[in-house]
Amino acid sequence: MEAMIFAAGAGTRLRPLTDRIPKALVEVNGRPMLKRVLDRLVDAGASRVIVNAHHHEGKIRAFLREYRNPGVEVLLSPEPGGPYDTGGGLFAAESLFEEKAPFLLHNVDVIASISLEKMLETHVSASISSASAPIATLAVMSRAAHRRLIFDDLGLLGWENNGSDRAAIGSHRVREPTGSIRSMAFTGIHVVDPKIFSLTERNGTFSIITLYLELAAAGHRILPYDTSDCEWFDIGTPDQLAEAEKRMTPPRSLR
Repeated sequence: MEAMIFAAGAGTRLRPLTDRIPKALVEVNGRPMLKRVLDRLVDAGASRVIVNAHHHEGKIRAFLREYRNPGVEVLLSPEPGGPYDTGGGLFAAESLFEEKAPFLLHNVDVIASISLEKMLETHVSASISSASAPIATLAVMSRAAHRRLIFDDLGLLGWENNGSDRAAIGSHRVREPTGSIRSMAFTGIHVVDPKIFSLTERNGTFSIITLYLELAAAGHRILPYDTSDCEWFDIGTPDQLAEAEKRMTPPRSLR
């Protein structure tokens, strides 16, 4: 199984830590976030992992040269002139993917107890049992968040934002709803079918969520995977880093 870690961000909200190191190498209880996510993906069955990089790229490159895990190939996808955001980063790395099977995407600053194996199995089962196979499955949660995704019985329906300064305030649906509607917060973890690369002409810098919404509007299915009963930390600020270090017990439970 293949996987990709989004690790190209500058981590500006974690300054001054990220003035000298990339966000990916910020330590949580003594272990760099990149190592935690790499180990989690390998434990879930990944034998080939792509890591994108831009901010302090050389330090991430050096870290990956020293990463050792038997039977696992780790590749760097540099983003000159970047970063390219999540969608642009994924498509810039397209040539590094070799398999035709669904792969995992994981934000480097997310630490969670979500079972990646079960999430992948759920996506594959939905692909087998449905006449309309999903393009992606997104790990989501019922938690407080300014930005949330809206789903109905078919899958991704739209978005809503009630306070984040990184997106427009309001809500939008890309098609007519079918069945029950619920809004969920995205966790930064996805399973994606490689056919996504053939479904758009987009390139450059763009958010993968924007692409998911465009694909949903065109009739493709993007499914939710409810992980509300799992532990989850987004290490985006010094306060979030301190909270994660305080609450993560025992530390190895969230490798």
